[in-house]
Amino acid sequence: MMRSNLFIIAQSGWNYVIGSLSLFILFMLFDFDLLAFLAFLSTVVFLYVFRNPERELLSFEEESILSPVDGVVSAITELENSEYAYRIDIQSSYLDVSLLRSPLNAHVDSLEHYKGTRVSKESHLSENLNENVEIVFSDKKSNKIKVKHTLTQSFAPLQIDILDSQTLLKSSRYGLMLCGVTSIYLPANVRVNVNLANEVKASQTLIAFLS
Repeated sequence: MMRSNLFIIAQSGWNYVIGSLSLFILFMLFDFDLLAFLAFLSTVVFLYVFRNPERELLSFEEESILSPVDGVVSAITELENSEYAYRIDIQSSYLDVSLLRSPLNAHVDSLEHYKGTRVSKESHLSENLNENVEIVFSDKKSNKIKVKHTLTQSFAPLQIDILDSQTLLKSSRYGLMLCGVTSIYLPANVRVNVNLANEVKASQTLIAFLS
């Protein structure tokens, strides 16, 4: 679970906030009004993009799978010759809350974090070269889902605060991603509950049922 649970700003955002606020004070002392205004504006932006709101977990059935991120559903794909049957892609922007949350009560079977670039998602190289993390979750009935977070044009790295073999409760915070694509790989025994272009919220939007 994220170390920043009790703060209104995610822990990884404090360095950005304090740095820009310090520059604002420094520029004000030297009467650099334009630079002071830009530093103040940066502070407001950092406070917004690193916001860490509390989310009340709604009453869902045990078999429900919730969105791990805020964003918009950009693709729903049926997979063939794969361990998984469906892939749901969710695009997150700087306007979305950046905290990542567990989609179900689950055990972390594996976690692989790949360092890389942060080119635009429009580039055909982004899926293979951009920084990403792949997490495989399994529930108590051994249902497995894979979640892949891929950064696009972000100024901050992916932050993941869980370990292999850790157990998470549904809606638990486990990381942070500013501006990226989340791909959720689902098994065949699910009923998808979202459509293309739907807006989703982490821990509050039901994306699929396990049957």
